[in-house]
Amino acid sequence: MAPTHRTTWLRSDRFFARSVARPVNRFLHIEAAGGILLVGAAVVALGWANSPWSAGYRDLWTTQLTIDLGGHAIAEDLRHWINDGLMAIFFFVIGLEIKQELTDGQLTSPREAAVPAAGALGGMLLPAALYLAINIAGPGVDGWGIPMATDVAFALGVLALLGSRVPAELKVLLLALAIVDDVGAILVIAVFYSDDLKGTWLAAAAGGLLLVAFLSRVRVRYLPVYVMLGMGVWLATFESGVHATIAGVALGLVTPARAFLPEVDADRIADELSADQHVTAGEVRSISFRLRESIPVTEHLQNLLHPWTSYLIVPLFALANAGVEVSGETLRDAATAPVTIGVVVGLVVGKLVGVAGAIALVVRFGGGQLPEGITSRHVLGMAGIAGVGFTVSIFVAGLAFEEPEFAHQATIGVLVASVLAAGLGAALLRDGDAHRDPG
Repeated sequence: MAPTHRTTWLRSDRFFARSVARPVNRFLHIEAAGGILLVGAAVVALGWANSPWSAGYRDLWTTQLTIDLGGHAIAEDLRHWINDGLMAIFFFVIGLEIKQELTDGQLTSPREAAVPAAGALGGMLLPAALYLAINIAGPGVDGWGIPMATDVAFALGVLALLGSRVPAELKVLLLALAIVDDVGAILVIAVFYSDDLKGTWLAAAAGGLLLVAFLSRVRVRYLPVYVMLGMGVWLATFESGVHATIAGVALGLVTPARAFLPEVDADRIADELSADQHVTAGEVRSISFRLRESIPVTEHLQNLLHPWTSYLIVPLFALANAGVEVSGETLRDAATAPVTIGVVVGLVVGKLVGVAGAIALVVRFGGGQLPEGITSRHVLGMAGIAGVGFTVSIFVAGLAFEEPEFAHQATIGVLVASVLAAGLGAALLRDGDAHRDPG
């Protein structure tokens, strides 16, 4: 008797499995693999910066690159082209994720959004408060935004290493929490880490965004038009004094989250084609167009860009920014530096207590409900892993401090805190006998 193959729920044709679960599962796999590459790039950067070839590391990333656009020249070193240019694509994907979650994900209803939103809020406010308590009277006070961030790629990579000990629902909850966290980080960057604002350039950026929204509204589909407009919005944002990566987020938020055409029954079309002995090239093109246009624009762009950001841009950012020189002297200085201590305490203690405490409060008082199968031990482990700040934390450190000394202290703090937070969260999740959260 031939074995029967049962279709799993994830691979079934049910609406939630097809429209939500499979895209999220694909997203989580890319993020987890990207997190492993991110760690590898950071290790390479640290090794390179502390090797006999360290001068080559510094020379590479300080190489000047000038682009002249019709007489308007932009001169930046290679590190800043990555931080201001390529990272705008990373933040564009974040903007797409936020838009999709607000339209068709865990953030669509207040009750579903309450748990990740509360956790993210607690995980931003308490770390910032702890950092300020340590640095309020010192020159490193501007770094309060550094411990507010969660690196979703790194965090999901840690969860992936734990395998079956981690329920899939916890990964989705962490993803939703990190997306809300990203919204907070973006607002902090836009409001507190932008200066010398230029109204004319800001108006030009806003006008470009409105034009993008209008063209998508009238269903203009020609991609080169949007690429050119996106570059224009980025340039105007860059010149306005608002950090250029905010252009990426804004463009993601004005991208339509609905498909241009109604959902197409792909199985029915496949059956029709297999029965048709005279399929023409025109019919194939028409069906291909209908299938593409039935996918939400945000989802299509995420599928296109997410592997590039996870596998190339973010690891390249880590390679360019994580290479701090580490010696006995620098470690001794960092161990007593308020900036480093504030970052470590904020990310390790602040995230754990802030995320877990806020979620416990919102569940206890009926404002939200944990997904089925998620226990208080799971929440504690997730809250610990949320202290992995890495990418955005290092990014904010570069914005907060012009002094290399403080930037290096902050980066060391982020690296140490990320390792400690990952270890703490993993240790909590490895404890198998988790008890269900009360309330």
